[in-house]
This record gives sequence, C-alpha cells and structure tokens, in this order.
Amino acid sequence: MSNTTTTNSPQDTSAPTTVDGRTLAGRLGQHRNILVPAVAVLVLVVYFQTRTDAFITTNSLQNVLNQMAFLTVLALAGTFVILIGGIDLSVAANATLAGILIATWIDKFGGPLAIAMVIVAGAVVGLVNGLITTLLRVPSFLVTLGMMSILDGISNTISKGGPVSYNSSLLQILVNDSWIPHVPNGALIAILLTLGATVMAFGTSFGRHMYAVGGNERAAGLCGVRVQRTKLAVFAVAGAAAAIAGIIFTGQASTGVPGGAGPSLLNSIAAVVVGGTALSGGVGGPHRTLLGALVIVLLSAGMDLTAVDPYTQLVIKGVVVIGAVALTIDRRRYGVIK
Repeated sequence: MSNTTTTNSPQDTSAPTTVDGRTLAGRLGQHRNILVPAVAVLVLVVYFQTRTDAFITTNSLQNVLNQMAFLTVLALAGTFVILIGGIDLSVAANATLAGILIATWIDKFGGPLAIAMVIVAGAVVGLVNGLITTLLRVPSFLVTLGMMSILDGISNTISKGGPVSYNSSLLQILVNDSWIPHVPNGALIAILLTLGATVMAFGTSFGRHMYAVGGNERAAGLCGVRVQRTKLAVFAVAGAAAAIAGIIFTGQASTGVPGGAGPSLLNSIAAVVVGGTALSGGVGGPHRTLLGALVIVLLSAGMDLTAVDPYTQLVIKGVVVIGAVALTIDRRRYGVIK
C-alpha cells in the first residue's frame, strides 16, 4: 500500500512544490513583467469594446497596426540603449531627420540607395552618441538630450522648416500596401524587426554582452566583455533602428515632416517600460517592447474612439509610465532613490 501522506526530505523539492500555491505565486511574480502587459492588452480590448462598437472593426484594427508599426520600431531603438543601462532621448529626433532625408534623397538617388544611406546616417548619429558617452564619459541622458536639439536644428535647416514632398511610390509599397491581407506592410516590417532583434538579443554573443553590461558593467568588464565596444555597437544599432522608424513614418505621412516624430518620444519610452524592460538595464528585451507598444497604441486608440479629452489622455499616459517604471525598476541596484 502506498503512502499518500508524504513528508519530503529537505532534498526532495520536486512534484509537491509545482502545485504549492506559494510557489506558483512566486513563479508568476518572477514573470510579472511579461504577464502584466499581456493582461493589460486583454483588459483594454474588453473594456473599450464594451464602451464602443467601433473598437474591434477591420478599419480600427488596421489603424492600430499602422500606429504600432512606427511606435514599435522607434521603441526598439530605445530598448537597446536601455538594456545597457543608458537612455537615448534622441531616437525621435533621429527618426524625424531620417524622414526628412528619405524624402529629400529618394527621388534623387533612387529608393534602395536612399534607404541604405538614411539607415547609415541614423547609425552614424547613434555612433556619435556612443562615442561621446564612452570617450568623454558623459551620461547618455545629457548626450542624447543635446543631440535631440542638434538633430531638430538640422532637420529644420534641410527642410527649411516646411514639409518635404517626394514622387517615388516605393515607400507607399513598402509601408502602406499589404502583402498579407489587412496587414499593412509597415506592421509586418515591425514584427520581423522585433523577431530579428529578439534573436540578436538572446542568440548571439553581442546580445549576451549587452545584457551583461546592463546588469553589472564592472563585473562584465572583469569577465572579459569589451564594455566600451559593446556600448558603441548598441548606440549605432539604436540609431539605425530609429532611422527605419523615420522611413516608416514618412511612408505613412507621404511627406517628410519637420518635428513629425518628436511627440512620439514619450510613447516610445512608455512602450519600453510598459513592456517590462527595466530602466535600470539588464532586464527585458525587444519581444517585450512589441507588447508594450501594443498596450500604448490600444490605449490611445480606445481613448480616441471614446472621445477622451486629449489633455486627459496625456495625464493617463503619464500615470501609466510612472506605474510601469515603479513595477519594473530594480531597486536593489540603487542605494538611494533620488
């Protein structure tokens, strides 16, 4: 006869612990950064669908996908820098400059060459951010804050402060047409970039070094990680991603707009932290940013459809950002919270 009232030895921690309520709660708590935004998506869909019948329609969902495309790629740019414990406040200004450049160059140089040149230009901007941060040891917050102003000035100088139009149909095909029915190509590009970035983050030595630098820069250096080189590469990749976001933005707007991507900076940071990537670095990833961007876009679309006052929307988004930071920040890494 088997014994049904087992008493586990200290070493026996197998089957019973998997059904123990406290253990299950602990495991859920470990994954709260990914569970919270996933639950938020479901709650937002259910809530706004009960408030308006226009929330789940083909046109509404296509609008969500269009907004998600640009915001996801812009937020991916910010994610890389945040993962190494820094921040890039110039991603939106970099995207704006890229939009002006692609509108200026696409008819002159042809689509593929112009796109390549714009992405390289974005990477160079990121590389300059990285060089100033690493060589001059200036905090990334201050470097990229200054770079944001510089890029806005350059964008307005090139565009003479007005919109820049172009004749090429390439961006229309790349961004607004649908290779998959009802799915704008821009959204498809954003999803593919997220998959590629996730593979890079978790499946390459560069990705592991990125997390190591973000987790503990000094320890990473002692373990042989080339910290400065990793930071430079991360800033360059972030700049390239911001440029791609700018190309998508200009394709959606059908014109290069000075300052066009600037208002999206807060939303891009919100998408990163709401997705569960910690501002303290070393925790999170590109896959979470896609989920965070979906939360922000659903929230914005739902508030628009239910006619929430625009100023109230800003308040709600600010509360969401503060709440997300409070949930994701690693307080053990800070002796004092200032």
